Amino acid sequence: MKAAMMRPLRRAMAAAATLTGKRFGLLVASSVVATSAIVASAMTGTGDSGALAALIGRTLASNDTPAATAPASAESSIEAETSAPTPSGSASSAGGPLASPEAAPVPAASGPVSEPAPKEPATTPAAPESEVGPVKHVFVISLASPGYEQSLGAQSQMPYLSATLRPQGELLSNYSLLGEADLPNQIAALSGQPPNASTTAGCSTFAEFPPSAKASGNGVVSGSGCVYPVETLTLADQLGSSRLSWRAYVDGMVDATGSAANCVHPGPEEVEAVAPGGYAARQNHFVYFHSLLDLGDCSSNDLPIDQLTADLRKTEKTPNYSFIAPTLCNSGAAGQCPAGGAEGAGNADAFLSTWVPKILASPAYKSDGLLIVDFAAANPPATTPGTVPAPATDPLRVGALLLSPLLTPGSTDAAAYDPYSILRSNEDLFGLDPLGLAGSSKTRSFAATLLKENGGD
Repeated sequence: MKAAMMRPLRRAMAAAATLTGKRFGLLVASSVVATSAIVASAMTGTGDSGALAALIGRTLASNDTPAATAPASAESSIEAETSAPTPSGSASSAGGPLASPEAAPVPAASGPVSEPAPKEPATTPAAPESEVGPVKHVFVISLASPGYEQSLGAQSQMPYLSATLRPQGELLSNYSLLGEADLPNQIAALSGQPPNASTTAGCSTFAEFPPSAKASGNGVVSGSGCVYPVETLTLADQLGSSRLSWRAYVDGMVDATGSAANCVHPGPEEVEAVAPGGYAARQNHFVYFHSLLDLGDCSSNDLPIDQLTADLRKTEKTPNYSFIAPTLCNSGAAGQCPAGGAEGAGNADAFLSTWVPKILASPAYKSDGLLIVDFAAANPPATTPGTVPAPATDPLRVGALLLSPLLTPGSTDAAAYDPYSILRSNEDLFGLDPLGLAGSSKTRSFAATLLKENGGD
């Protein structure tokens, strides 16, 4: 038994042996979680700790090379992750993978899991100039589309977007979604993973991928599930490995007690109950990746939206990549607001008019910023009896808008883009290798203009 326990411990130690500097502190903070998983794996004989060791090495390594490929032994790593038993009373259910490290008491089983904010997050050093192009700060806001004409076209129900912002930026007039549901489009734009049955259904249950799920050569995970295995990397993982900073700023994010909290998500295999107008995990796609949950990246960088105001005041406090997530109600999604209150495209426009001026006035944006306003869901309004219906259009063609001091105001790019293009373009801007289907020859990048290159992808 002693030998069996020491083998996985040595693997984890080897993975972390070369780590130095600030990110070593995260290893210390995560030691309880990591050691528990390793020891449990050894005691039960159900697998090995390769996945965890690989994640420690990938997440904490302070080299300059982006982690853009998944480990080769995906199947054995997933089996090890999903077969480790969990002590009674912990945040993980028996047979499930590790939950995020908890420094505070775990909420009741029926409530969401939340991550405590770190006392003083370390400042991530800037990436070398040679690895990042002219754009060094990217901001993304994703909404629910009432239809192209109703948002960016002649019948716009969003005057701030169409009349105030549109003349200042570049319109992606043929940006289209993969499907009408929001979560699959957000997952694709973060990791290059395609839609599956669970994400398309909205992941009301915080379900793991089965142990049989495998990753293809380009890292695409087979099967259906919501919470991706630890080997599945995201843009956030790439940024962290490249000494670039990221943060998500999430509207309405509170824990089970109603207090603002970091990285809130249901427990493993738990069904999420969402109050109208309240926080929903599916607006916050960062919580669906073990690569961000298991060693604390989510708990450090996935924050309530109020933090954005403070971070915008100084360039050195502004992350290289900022994702701003409204509640489903404030995104413009129908049927997601309290009864009797306003809903739809007007809510989304009001959200933009609150936060976009702060972003555009920030020193980081003015110096080298890019704001992407896109749509993650197709949510055309119902036709009111007695009114003339809008002309039939492709419901998945929703459009997107880019704003940057580096772009020509009032310009239009009519090329075909999709959520994989959002990921690919961000990776191109930061000098990263494409993940998943963002690396497909069919995926086009809009980064060329911003990088001052000729032609497209």
